Amino acid sequence: MTDTPQPPQQQDPPGDTAEMAPGPRDEMRGYEGRGLLRGKVALVTGGDSGIGRAVCAAFAKEGANVALAYLSEDDDAEHTAALVREQGRRAVALRGDLGDAKHCVDVVERTVAELGALDIVVNNIATQVPVDAPEEIDEEQWLRTFEVNIHSFFRVTRAALAHLPRGGSIINTGSINGLRGNKSLIDYSATKGAVSSLTYSLAQSLVERGIRVNCVAPGPVWTPLIPATMPPEKVESFGKQVPMGRAADPDEIAPSYVFFASETMSSYYTGEVLAPVGGETLPG
Repeated sequence: MTDTPQPPQQQDPPGDTAEMAPGPRDEMRGYEGRGLLRGKVALVTGGDSGIGRAVCAAFAKEGANVALAYLSEDDDAEHTAALVREQGRRAVALRGDLGDAKHCVDVVERTVAELGALDIVVNNIATQVPVDAPEEIDEEQWLRTFEVNIHSFFRVTRAALAHLPRGGSIINTGSINGLRGNKSLIDYSATKGAVSSLTYSLAQSLVERGIRVNCVAPGPVWTPLIPATMPPEKVESFGKQVPMGRAADPDEIAPSYVFFASETMSSYYTGEVLAPVGGETLPG
């Protein structure tokens, strides 16, 4: 784990891993796969950096070929693809805006065309813009947050259902903010609450097809999204509020996705929300 505190810093969105200080642990370097996903094909949205990068690396170590969808961070995406290829697996980087409905279909079709199948979908892309009051959220921000954070999850999933076999897995990235709210991330929290509900509903709908749907809802995680969307003083204190006193590294979160992706590990799990939140407890 990373105990080094992060100094005040800020980037232009969507953020660049190379500019983060300290750099996150997001390459799964100490992780040893055991073939849990051998022969599988995964599509990971937001796969260029942060949790998405760590998930791609872990899946590759478990034997999967990986397509990673990303917005515009070409250097980060290529670095993640290289991590997948280091494991002898195939990687496809798919650039574009998943806030666009057509692109959600395109990334699924390109994954199948280039990698030959689709077994695992990880809906992980997200955007956020902190505010001091609800009135600061204009119509454009509200709609954009929903397009990216929840509409893309449904659209990618809907397109993927034509290809996912029995035994397929869909994993959605939620958030602690979707479980208990956040006064400065109102629209983001609303979408993450919707991700949890979408997970529950799809799990019920798809169980007879043998497709499992689960959610990972992390607490604070040190990713490029943080310095790219928060003011420097909030970056400096990011994660200190949880009982563990720090933000997680992406490497600490990715094994949850391996668990849900693997039939060996989680064949009896669907409609679950796993919340790695650094010791925070929630009422109810």
